[in-house]
Amino acid sequence: MYNLEIEPGLQPAQKLRVQEVGVYRGPNLHSRTKMVRIQLDLGKLEQYPTNLLPGFVDALLKHVPGLREHGCSYGEPGGLVLRMEEGTWLGHVAEHVAIELQNIAGADVARGKTRSVTNMPGVYNVMFEYENEDLGLLAGRFALELVNFLLPADLQGLAGADMIAPSPLAQFTMAEALRVLRAAHSEIAFGPTTASIVREAEARSIPWRRLDNNSLVQLGYGKHLKRIRASCSSLTSEIAAEIASDKELTKRLLIEAGLPAPWGTVVSSAEEAVEAAQSLGLPVVIKPVDGNHGRGVNIGLSSQSEVEWGFEQARAHSSQVLVEQQFVGGDHRILIIGGRLAAKRVPAHVIGNGRVTIEQLINRENEDPRRGEGHEAALTRISIDECLIHYIARSGFTLSSVPERGKPVMLLPTANLSTGGTAIDCTEDIHPDNALIACRAAQIIGLDIAGIDFVAPDIRRSVLQTGGGIIEVNAGPGFRMHLYPSQGKRRDVAGAVLDLLYPPGAPSRVPVLAVTGTNGKTTTTRMLAHILAADGQIVGMTSSNGVYIDGRRIMEGDCTGPMSARVVLGEPTIDVAVLETARGGLLREGLAFNACDIGCVTNVTADHLGLRGVHSVEDLAAVKSVVV
Repeated sequence: MYNLEIEPGLQPAQKLRVQEVGVYRGPNLHSRTKMVRIQLDLGKLEQYPTNLLPGFVDALLKHVPGLREHGCSYGEPGGLVLRMEEGTWLGHVAEHVAIELQNIAGADVARGKTRSVTNMPGVYNVMFEYENEDLGLLAGRFALELVNFLLPADLQGLAGADMIAPSPLAQFTMAEALRVLRAAHSEIAFGPTTASIVREAEARSIPWRRLDNNSLVQLGYGKHLKRIRASCSSLTSEIAAEIASDKELTKRLLIEAGLPAPWGTVVSSAEEAVEAAQSLGLPVVIKPVDGNHGRGVNIGLSSQSEVEWGFEQARAHSSQVLVEQQFVGGDHRILIIGGRLAAKRVPAHVIGNGRVTIEQLINRENEDPRRGEGHEAALTRISIDECLIHYIARSGFTLSSVPERGKPVMLLPTANLSTGGTAIDCTEDIHPDNALIACRAAQIIGLDIAGIDFVAPDIRRSVLQTGGGIIEVNAGPGFRMHLYPSQGKRRDVAGAVLDLLYPPGAPSRVPVLAVTGTNGKTTTTRMLAHILAADGQIVGMTSSNGVYIDGRRIMEGDCTGPMSARVVLGEPTIDVAVLETARGGLLREGLAFNACDIGCVTNVTADHLGLRGVHSVEDLAAVKSVVV
């Protein structure tokens, strides 16, 4: 694509070669930040920094313009560009590209470091921060491919690429690389609810670890360990969650408790739905018994044909269908986390301008940068489907209709954010009766965290006077509408969750004692564990001959690395962790913990040299010092 001239006489270079790839999952020799590490051999390219590659910098900035904002060692925007113009090496360039590619994909990372490897000329450890290690590795791969792609023809060729997972691209193009990165980030990134709780945990110095790619997160260590998946926590009762998923059972329990909830009937055929609707009185609401996110829910069904259609829509999402009375009023979500928060939800809608069609208005609305796919963004894109087309037809519209200027057109019957709705915070407006009703509902169902769907003509007045009440109770409610309301104040819902899991003054960690050194580590570790056990503590211990919980060996072998340490820190019975910490795991992936209460270095001698670039006592001392 670019004709990059090179200096005459330059011989074909040894290819870039990836010698090793690793992931630091905790504090390490180079940083307290978790990082991807790529050991890169530049070969003869070591002789050609960026200022000796004419046109390279301009071509790179055209592909990744965000690099202009990188401060690098200058600490201000433009610093990296200045470094490249002065002359820096391609490993350093790849570090910054990997960081920027992750940010473009949607991650929030900034830190990087590239260091030469002792006694290995032209070999560098290229390191950069990541949020998710799979995305970080993929960004590293694409960063190297881009650097290689922009080199002069006789310098191109990324050998040793089999050291990283194979590239998903048959041939490198920037647009395709970004598409793959964004898709990967969308698939594995935390949703807004989980992300808010994790950020709050970090702010409170509560340790956390992701356990899978479906938002299961472990908080704390040892006997203080808790788990969350989105807004479901270790305190969430499985029975309560099952009750909440059964809308008919939930409604019956609420009515028995004297709470305002609509009467309804479970049906299994369209004929039964029509009969139930006539008995309850039209219009009615039809919904799946065990649905979620507003899928298959339709309101205002006021004729036999509409009821039959609503039944088919609901049955597509559940084998059982609920026909119930319709409350009149605005749709509100009251979030209960040991208290209450309220937000008014507004169904997906567009405002006419007298010039363009409803379909064009929807497309314009979806261009709002706050809207994304699924639950990844503050708002969700509006999908044009059968339900939307049917709903606007009830108001006399089609997708090609041109609404008059200023006229709102409601697109869907439900106000869920997941179907394109918006939210208005009204926490400070909710009437005490309405708040009490919502709190009682969560308690009756048994949920620690609950989303109460509440219909009220005016949330500032009691539904006991105005009519309305609870239409659903949800386990694992999403926090988006409270974190990113379209109007009103953002609420610290994640803080409320952590206050529930770890009340003020409650610890989240057990004491961690880490022992390292050249000789005497195992003896010192065992002595410490013995002393603490004699004091009545339940001790989790790692050592060179196994992992021990309360004096019993549960794993055999050399267990002095981070994997074994994570076993102990994730043991919910221990009062204290005593961890023998050897150099191998430290060099491979760093520490398993972000801080220890006591760090011990027994001694540093020349017994253990030659591993992973550690060639001197000084090198070894630097590795051991990570613990303290």
